[in-house]
Amino acid sequence: MDATDLCFTPATTLAAMIRSRQISPVEVMEAVLQRIAALNPRLNAYLAVDAEGARAQAQAAEAAVMRGATLSPLHGLPVSIKDLEPSAGLRCTYGSKFFEDNIAEMDGMVTSRVKAAGGIVIGKTNTSHYGYKDMCDNLLGPPCRNPWRLDRTSGASSGGAGAAVAAGLGPLAHGSDGAGSIRIPAALCGVFGLKPSFGRVPNWPNVDIWAARSHNGPITRTVADAALLLHVMAGPDPRDPTSIDSPPEDYVAAVAQPLEALRGLRVAWSADFGYAPVEPEVRQLTAAAAERFRAFGCEVDAVNPGWDDPRAHASTLWYVSYATRLGERYEQRPDWFEPSLAAMIEAGRRVSGVQHGQAQLARTVFYEQARRFFERYDLLLTPQMPLGAWSVEHGPDTIDGTPTPSMFDRLNFTFPFNQTGQPAASVPCGFTSDGLPVALQIVGRWHADRLVLQAAAACEHAAPWAQARPAL
Repeated sequence: MDATDLCFTPATTLAAMIRSRQISPVEVMEAVLQRIAALNPRLNAYLAVDAEGARAQAQAAEAAVMRGATLSPLHGLPVSIKDLEPSAGLRCTYGSKFFEDNIAEMDGMVTSRVKAAGGIVIGKTNTSHYGYKDMCDNLLGPPCRNPWRLDRTSGASSGGAGAAVAAGLGPLAHGSDGAGSIRIPAALCGVFGLKPSFGRVPNWPNVDIWAARSHNGPITRTVADAALLLHVMAGPDPRDPTSIDSPPEDYVAAVAQPLEALRGLRVAWSADFGYAPVEPEVRQLTAAAAERFRAFGCEVDAVNPGWDDPRAHASTLWYVSYATRLGERYEQRPDWFEPSLAAMIEAGRRVSGVQHGQAQLARTVFYEQARRFFERYDLLLTPQMPLGAWSVEHGPDTIDGTPTPSMFDRLNFTFPFNQTGQPAASVPCGFTSDGLPVALQIVGRWHADRLVLQAAAACEHAAPWAQARPAL
């Protein structure tokens, strides 16, 4: 197997090859690091790479294999960490000029679990400023670009993670998702992304526990790889009181034979929720992917959920969150804030306490509407994004002819399930006529992560995507 093929080999396969001594962790690491060195200057997927440390850890992992040591699930595998999560000894910028030269003194919860499972942290992936938007640019350097079209955005805020996995710059990537930040780049870059149920993967450190909407999760090339990384990351932690108090399931075993779990399920398909603009090609490709669920033995209904459009309350809560967390820094150095982030902070400052409380009440109503809808259906299928990757320079002005002045106008299928906390996966389902990836979203009931992964695995078996590689 040559170095390029090695970089596109699934993590589950690499793990098995390492255990059977068919390949060394050193070989895997060297292939990935060389590819990063060759392509990252064009993609800007990584903000920091610890090549020296990764090589040393790979050598230690090889020695452990050779002496017959007990190997952990991620033994010797390269893993990238989004640059909103600290990893001790590595640069941690949060995409912000305020932390441009910051070196983390501790590991965040995800990093510590990855290391405990034998994973090797190779670097920190690019993100927008504190993850505030769906395009992966900041004031620290060039924007992250889409491997399929370098003039297009990777999506964000886990944009570096999505671009890295798509380009073969590491098989396993950590992402986080507060309004779509795992699913957006997964969809636009043509890889798999899972936003688990809220609390499935604890979030620590976290300055905003009680108003949190963010979920940690995996971005990978295959569903089984995501299941592997989720199994490592999931499980309760007392530092996050919102974490789910149950041990992780064997997600890898669950996705091996997915069809039995799907037979007889009631599945809803909504192309637009009755209010969201969607480009025709995306509508066609995602509708065809949804239709496959009939062959899986499911009953599929084309329906609109009928819930209230959540854009108003979701955007209010989003703006207030950034005004609260970043307002003081904004006053200190307004020139270190992009105009769109400054506008969000200013908008958040104009929200009264009563208006903020009304938005919280509206979120509660929306959750109840979604809960009732999912009493009738086991899964909901939607387009993941309403269009393919847009310009790396600016957001789209319209979607299918409809003006989209707000970021939330193009995130109609993502942020609702941060508001409710339900598991949702982005599943590749084809390419537009100009070669841009398209994805189907699979949404499950609260805590139904296993079923969402099984549904995604069934899609992967029916129409595999991991063999597709961008021409870089």
